[in-house]
Amino acid sequence: MKNGLVWFCRIAVGLLFIFSGLIKANDPLGFSYKLEEYFEVFHLEFLNSFALSMSILLCALEMLLGFALLVGTRAVSVVWGLLLLIIFFGFLTFYSAFFKVVQTCGCFGDAIPLTPWQSFGKDMILLILVLVVFVNRKTVPVLVSQKTGDKLFIAATVLSLGFGLYTYNFSPVVDFLPYKIGNNILNEMKTPPGAQPDVFEITYHLTNKKTKETKVMSDKEYLKTAIWKDANWEIKGNPESRLVKKGFEPKIRDLNIQDAEGNNYNQELLSNPFYSLVIVAYNLDATDEDGLAKANALAANLIQNYNTRAILLTSNAPQNAQEFAKKHRLVAELFYADGVPLKSMVRANPGIMLLKNGTVINKWHYHSLPKYDELVKEYFSKQ
Repeated sequence: MKNGLVWFCRIAVGLLFIFSGLIKANDPLGFSYKLEEYFEVFHLEFLNSFALSMSILLCALEMLLGFALLVGTRAVSVVWGLLLLIIFFGFLTFYSAFFKVVQTCGCFGDAIPLTPWQSFGKDMILLILVLVVFVNRKTVPVLVSQKTGDKLFIAATVLSLGFGLYTYNFSPVVDFLPYKIGNNILNEMKTPPGAQPDVFEITYHLTNKKTKETKVMSDKEYLKTAIWKDANWEIKGNPESRLVKKGFEPKIRDLNIQDAEGNNYNQELLSNPFYSLVIVAYNLDATDEDGLAKANALAANLIQNYNTRAILLTSNAPQNAQEFAKKHRLVAELFYADGVPLKSMVRANPGIMLLKNGTVINKWHYHSLPKYDELVKEYFSKQ
């Protein structure tokens, strides 16, 4: 019975850590953005420059510890590592939930979004499973010899780090974001007819002018009891609003494409029935200039030969962006949007998207930009 429980916990913990690390390693840049949120909360902004490296290493560590636990190599050290890691994650998720600071922990990346309390609950269940293995750490069966286990661990290290480096340099293998290929951006921004909105409960703090008695009532009680008709009762302070039930929320709710004067261009740019080449460089100060030059050459050829509309989206201030565009002789029209949605469009700075009627036809990291002839053959020669 005891051995069966230990085996169950061992397999569950190993697989969950591998899954969690693999999902985040699929999008290490996205996980690094989440780390930067935590750095800001704890006033550790000086670590921002290390966020990407830490992201890749943490993802690899999760996968490696999970794999080592399943194999049984160096079990005592591995279980200690797992225990310390889950305590650390548990602290972060509790802090996020209790103080309402980072509203999604990024535990499973964008594949399985969890609220802070859901993340904390998951971590507590995982902590219990880890503790079962920890108590029995000296009797964890070894499936292979130590020499073989060490070789497998080295191979797993190369694979896990290699996977994170690959997805960072050539985009996620699986795109879980709302701007993935095939999605229509305008549709992802819509709220369907009849969709339920958020339901809130409003709480009033009341004081009786004569007796000084106090009451705390919800908005429903306030109306049902008709206490508002009694002039002796008055509301003190501001009413408190609490979310009772989450309603429908569009997957894209923060995209506002503007020109330098602040005019909204969402509808015009995202309903173009012809191909549009969108260069996304959320931060021109940190963009890869060689990659941007290649994207600019693609745009110039498509504008000249196929009258294609090419736009560049950035979160830089218009004056700075215009100076940058003039300096680098960029041919695309300049438009502006908040950095958060731009980071979700393409996990690259810069990256390009090919749009038609607002649908994402394809997108590329600057390391894997298509050649002009390939792009024409695949898309524009078929128009």
